[in-house]
Amino acid sequence: MTERKKASDFPKEVLALFDGYVHGFIERRDFLEGAAKVLGGGAAAVSVLSALQPKYAWAKQVAPDDERIQAEYVEYPSPNGSGTMRGYMAVPEGASEPKPAVLVIHENRGLNPYLEDVVRRFAAADFVALGPDALTPLGGYPGTDDEGRVMQRQLDPDVMMEDWVAAFEFLWAHELSTGMVGAVGFCYGGGVVYRLAVRLPNLGAGVPFYGSAPPSEGVANIKAPLLIQYAGLDERVNAGWPEYKQALEANGISYTMHMYEGANHGFHNDTTPRYDEEAARLAQDRTIAFFNEHLRG
Repeated sequence: MTERKKASDFPKEVLALFDGYVHGFIERRDFLEGAAKVLGGGAAAVSVLSALQPKYAWAKQVAPDDERIQAEYVEYPSPNGSGTMRGYMAVPEGASEPKPAVLVIHENRGLNPYLEDVVRRFAAADFVALGPDALTPLGGYPGTDDEGRVMQRQLDPDVMMEDWVAAFEFLWAHELSTGMVGAVGFCYGGGVVYRLAVRLPNLGAGVPFYGSAPPSEGVANIKAPLLIQYAGLDERVNAGWPEYKQALEANGISYTMHMYEGANHGFHNDTTPRYDEEAARLAQDRTIAFFNEHLRG
């Protein structure tokens, strides 16, 4: 297996360029040109770009055939969105009584193997978990993140939001769900968690990971407690936190925020060099404990 590299193996300037590339602020050519200046050559830039890409063979903290879970792809209606959506659902093995549920919201590139593994992790922790694929209207996650990012940019954000609401409603009404549903999201998905909290008064709990905070209008509508997880080195996303924090506190919203110092944006994703094992495990443990506290009642 390819040697696992860490964020510390790369110049911070290159990591900043990569962050801009994967979030659509610059194109691949721009990344390569910028990285070449830092690294001293185009060949080195191409090599680094390859090294920073996810290695999905590592995305198996809970294997698909793990005896603790049952996992399958499901379809569900999204009448106000794209019509019919597809997702990856995992439940505890042998579950016959309803369980609290977790909606897992992917990044800006569709439901890739890392997010499917996250779904399985929640099932192994005794939750019913669903990871929708926002790219369903375009045929689903295409197999690479680069293609997935291009596809997701083609979708109407408002329609996508309706698809996320439909996924929540599917979980809320599912026969194996108690109706206590939490949402966890990463990057783009973290921003969706904030928006679902404003939109859905019956959201049981929300956990945004390094998600850009939306405009503070509507914060007063939030009923769900929030566990907010930020990366200390993620200057772009963190810049929006002070204003959003002020809005949360002004409206008396229950929240806890953890800043993982020394961690990069994407630190929970164990398939890339930005993965920070210590921060990721602590954040995951906190997420499980938070959902246990607020969803099991």
